[in-house]
Amino acid sequence: MARRARSSRRRRLRRDHINRLLPNALTMLGLCAGLTAIRFSLEGRWEIAILLVAGAALLDTLDGRIARLMGGPTEFGGQLDSLVDGIAFGVAPVIMVYIWSLQDAGGIGWAVALLYPVCCVLRLARFNVASAENDLPAWANGYFSGVPAPAGAGLLLLPLILFSETGWQWLGSPWLTGPWSLSVALLMISRLPTWSFKRLRVPSKFVTVSMAGIAFLAAAMFTEPQLTLTAIIVAYGCTLPFSVRAYRRLEAEEAAQNSEIAPPPGED
Repeated sequence: MARRARSSRRRRLRRDHINRLLPNALTMLGLCAGLTAIRFSLEGRWEIAILLVAGAALLDTLDGRIARLMGGPTEFGGQLDSLVDGIAFGVAPVIMVYIWSLQDAGGIGWAVALLYPVCCVLRLARFNVASAENDLPAWANGYFSGVPAPAGAGLLLLPLILFSETGWQWLGSPWLTGPWSLSVALLMISRLPTWSFKRLRVPSKFVTVSMAGIAFLAAAMFTEPQLTLTAIIVAYGCTLPFSVRAYRRLEAEEAAQNSEIAPPPGED
């Protein structure tokens, strides 16, 4: 009986180790994808570099979900995820844009390229601190403060994606990519409430429709990856005003509820 218990305990420990390893392995694959994107951008192979950053964003979405499915994320995994995000979505995309466009602006272009990862790292550090706070209302967990790093990388690369699809040379002008990069950097460190799609829950009655939509999106990515990425990034940008509106409404509702619960002045 004792031998059977020890055997069962060893199997459980091995399963726990695998459950912890898989999400972290996906995180490290995202890091490798981001760094490899820099290599292909040095060779001017923009389409592959863009797809590698997109792949890193997909892996970033999957690792957290898999960690929750396999027993919950660990502190190590959370810190590792932030470090990888700083490289894959902070350093890699801006190096791509610098090689493609910003280097034509000399020192100013390099200053812009430096500012972007700085803002990305600051945003990730703020996220880590906010994640440790337990005094936030439950509805606030569905929102980020500022544009998250993977979405920021997509917005930053939008002119390059369009250029790789259309060949329009004016998209590579530093007069366009410089202000655009600064704007995206400021969006990341802003207090703008943005929807957290990582916590999205699909109602059971919409599962079939959602699966069909995912299949259509996958087919579109295989056939027209640049156009599909452009559509996804533009669609995300269009959600920003609506996320702010939804957040303000929930904030107002909570304030109204608190004012109703609070006793009138002068009463205990």
